[in-house]
Amino acid sequence: MSPLDKAVVRRKLEVIVEDLKALEPVQHRKKEEYVKDFFMRKAVERMLQELIEAAIDINVHIIAESGSPVPEDYYESFIRAGDIGILSPALAEKLAPSAGLRNRLVHQYDSLDHAIVLDAVKMAEEFYPRYIREIEDYISKTGA
Repeated sequence: MSPLDKAVVRRKLEVIVEDLKALEPVQHRKKEEYVKDFFMRKAVERMLQELIEAAIDINVHIIAESGSPVPEDYYESFIRAGDIGILSPALAEKLAPSAGLRNRLVHQYDSLDHAIVLDAVKMAEEFYPRYIREIEDYISKTGA
């Protein structure tokens, strides 16, 4: 077990904060308006991907540094973070499905349903600020 690198975690948290701020105006956009704006869609998809990946990186880093086994997939990184007390289990369960969205964004498995992306923006705006607070609380409790 190595010491937790709080600077790395806080840099990743800053990515989430920046992306959430940039996504704020999107959550009030009408689907029709959103669908017509190609550059907005691509920017939103990228910001969602980036913030989800930052959270996954944080989860895996803290889990590994705590001495727990590294999760086998991204979804599990949230669940394990909830199981070992990094996040509240309720929040971990709410955020875990965002790993699936990240996979669809990165690998373009299917054509994206724009309504799902817009719902993901609303979910991110609702739950990722709690994620930031819970991670900050966790790393503040771990000395150094």
